[in-house]
Amino acid sequence: MKGFRWFFCACVELSNRPFLSKQLKAFATSSLSKPFVPLFVKTFNINIEEAQYPLKQYSNLHSFFIRELKENRRTIHAHSDSVISPVDGILAEQGNLSADSSFVVKGQRYSIQDMLGSDTSASLYEGGQYQVLYLSPSHYHRFHAPLSGAIQKRWTLGARSYPVNHWGMTYGKKPLSGNYRVISEFATAYGAMAMVKVGAMNINTIELTHQTDKLEKGDEVGYFSFGSTVVLIWSKDMVTLNDSESPKEVQMGEAIGRVNVHKSA
Repeated sequence: MKGFRWFFCACVELSNRPFLSKQLKAFATSSLSKPFVPLFVKTFNINIEEAQYPLKQYSNLHSFFIRELKENRRTIHAHSDSVISPVDGILAEQGNLSADSSFVVKGQRYSIQDMLGSDTSASLYEGGQYQVLYLSPSHYHRFHAPLSGAIQKRWTLGARSYPVNHWGMTYGKKPLSGNYRVISEFATAYGAMAMVKVGAMNINTIELTHQTDKLEKGDEVGYFSFGSTVVLIWSKDMVTLNDSESPKEVQMGEAIGRVNVHKSA
């Protein structure tokens, strides 16, 4: 199945070339791709019992890629002070922001100012922490609220997108702060949090599905259509990250940290 693995990976994170990206999207959203859905499942060993609908009901590869899950297939960590993973994916990096509000991933230094687009936005997170979660083609591609709160601001930055796989993160032009991205800023009882949804192709399809600005922990926020990474940025002293080695496989709803209750208003 190696050939199919390459093909499916190409469909979701191939390159930043607009023409090829558009052709791949056209194929993945057409009925011509429906026979590839069972191959996709087999190639990535996906548990189809979790999918909301039987496999034959997915009309194309894209509709399966953005699949919803059956109810109660993910457990939201019950403790009121827990911070949960917003996605199924790989917790690739996490840690404290440096004195200049930056962090390093795959040898590339990222500044919060560049990622959020302004010094004003970045100032909320000086001395804070970050977490980078990567979604492979096999993962459930909807993202959820890691903590209860209200969305105070939402904005979009970037245009073209490099892949966010190993090669793209290593050799691309700082994809986390240069790619097309949709940023949501949450106000919570414990401080400010920025959730940066990073696109991985020129198609740059990041869809928001929530209907209100107030979200409970675990509520769906939206989904990625083609390739994806989520960066969480926490304000100073807001959270204590779980002490675990990275990279680590996580599921949506799993605790990846806890809020520091003394920060509560």
